[in-house]
Amino acid sequence: MPREETFAKALYTFDIGQNDLTQSLFLNMTIVQVIAAIPDIVNHFSDNIKNLYSLGARLFWVYNMRPIGCFPQILTSFPSAKKDSVGCAKPYNRLAQCFNAELKNALARLRIEFPLATIVYVDLYSALYSLYTHPTKNGFERPLVACCGYGGKYNYGRDATCGETISVNGKNIMVGSCKDPLVRVSWDGVHFTEAANKFAFDLVSSGNFSNPPIPLKLACHPR
Repeated sequence: MPREETFAKALYTFDIGQNDLTQSLFLNMTIVQVIAAIPDIVNHFSDNIKNLYSLGARLFWVYNMRPIGCFPQILTSFPSAKKDSVGCAKPYNRLAQCFNAELKNALARLRIEFPLATIVYVDLYSALYSLYTHPTKNGFERPLVACCGYGGKYNYGRDATCGETISVNGKNIMVGSCKDPLVRVSWDGVHFTEAANKFAFDLVSSGNFSNPPIPLKLACHPR
């Protein structure tokens, strides 16, 4: 284990929101009900930041929520949702945006409370959404279709998930990868491909999608 003093020099990264919101949706909560729960979710997260600060942490790098309305899982599960210009489900992206606004405001309050800390809000949503608005320009194709899946418009089925063996017309087949994952955005309808994650990381690590606009390499240095 690192020495105790090392923990104060570490960069603590957080990636939150997606499971909290999507699991609520699949428990048959309405979007209005999920939105109402967002402040409580973010308040609990703020308490975690405060607890880490009390233990010596000073450097925080916090990713916001992804555009879940573009996920094959969401598009398949809620087919009647109104779509935006690129085919993503608008109500579910608005849900993510509501969460992100609450998170951004909470982090702003924490910066005031802890002026000696570096607390960076990272707009992963915008970085990833560019893969849907300009997929070809960024070297990708079919961004709304899962690479590893089976069935339907978005190649996603909750009963035929990536890696499972299913029966089709009396034959057992394994749900496997598409031919070229390097040009695809969605891996299994829920997670992004390695290529999409690398694309997003290269963008956000520059600091251009951060508030305050601090590159990742500088976020590791305490004030």
